[in-house]
Amino acid sequence: MIIFGTKGYLHQLAVLTMVCGWCGNPAAHTLRKRVTKFTLFFVPLFPFSTKYATQCTFCGGERQIPVEEADRLLAQARSGQDGDPYGTAPQQPGYTPGGRNPYQG
Repeated sequence: MIIFGTKGYLHQLAVLTMVCGWCGNPAAHTLRKRVTKFTLFFVPLFPFSTKYATQCTFCGGERQIPVEEADRLLAQARSGQDGDPYGTAPQQPGYTPGGRNPYQG
């Protein structure tokens, strides 16, 4: 008896701020890669399907995108955020590194 099937994997590649095509709001979108692998005796052997999609975090709308667009968005996210796919929090005005208070002499 041979046991075979498929298993899906979902990888979150980046978080981007874009205008949603579904709701029209400028919101964070997750760039996701879904890989489906063939399994034999519950051991994943090789991928036979790879799809990319963006999902709006405001309304939940999802859009399938081609590989070329996913690569472009991933490169844009990495170059615009110094290689950090999740970005950094903006600092308040007057922030100085090192813990010194700029308003006290």
